[in-house]
Amino acid sequence: MIRKCLFPAAGYGTRFLPATKAMPKEVMPIVNKPLIEYGVEEAMAAGMNNIGIITGRGKRAIEDHFDTSYELEHQISGTSKESMLDGIRHIINNCCFSYTRQIEMKGLGHAILTGEALIGREPFGVVLADDLCEGEGDPVLAQMAKLYEKHRCSIVAIEEVPMEETNKYGVIAGNEIEEDVFMITNMVEKPDPKDAPSNLAIIGRYILTPDIFDIIRETPPGKGGEIQITDALMEQAKRNMVLAYKFKGRRFDCGSVEGFVEATNYFYEKYKA
Repeated sequence: MIRKCLFPAAGYGTRFLPATKAMPKEVMPIVNKPLIEYGVEEAMAAGMNNIGIITGRGKRAIEDHFDTSYELEHQISGTSKESMLDGIRHIINNCCFSYTRQIEMKGLGHAILTGEALIGREPFGVVLADDLCEGEGDPVLAQMAKLYEKHRCSIVAIEEVPMEETNKYGVIAGNEIEEDVFMITNMVEKPDPKDAPSNLAIIGRYILTPDIFDIIRETPPGKGGEIQITDALMEQAKRNMVLAYKFKGRRFDCGSVEGFVEATNYFYEKYKA
């Protein structure tokens, strides 16, 4: 039902300097696979094979990764290493990739609006590759796609975080309408713990309806002078229903060094098994 998924990937990755001085954060590997490849696999598992990527200066390595390298293919053809490309070949052969650049860094809301030409007027997924998720049963985006089939509205993924960490996230308040599904009544971007409406934090998985583009256009800069998707979603919640879904699975915050190392250790154990 949902065919397209947007990947905002224009950020500078400053928390990983100097590694990200010349290399996009999104292609940093968790074991032997770039972060963004995990996200694309998750989108494919949800039926989203049209992949739109919001890039910026110095991000050509992302495009090159999702393309055929004829020299490399020739070098390893017929060797034991050839099978190591099976996964990325499957992605290249089954996905359509399109790219556009975010010229200025004006926040996640602006990045999503930049992708409007890649999406058009249809519902779409959004994956922030920084948040590496492993679903319990279905992948997280596939869980959300099933929920969309039922409710046909925008959905954000949430998880419980310690109250003292609410200033790192968008935080929601809402009424639980079924198990782990909340109708949003309030959303606040990075609130101080004393002002947070709950400890339910938004993570980097969204399903959005196309009217969000018009709402973002009307949204003034918010926290940090950026156009926040949280503010646009709050306005959408006033006009229509927006749901928050406490997903089944585990998230690794690979935007931080600690989370990146934790994910590497976790997936290395799976790799060895």
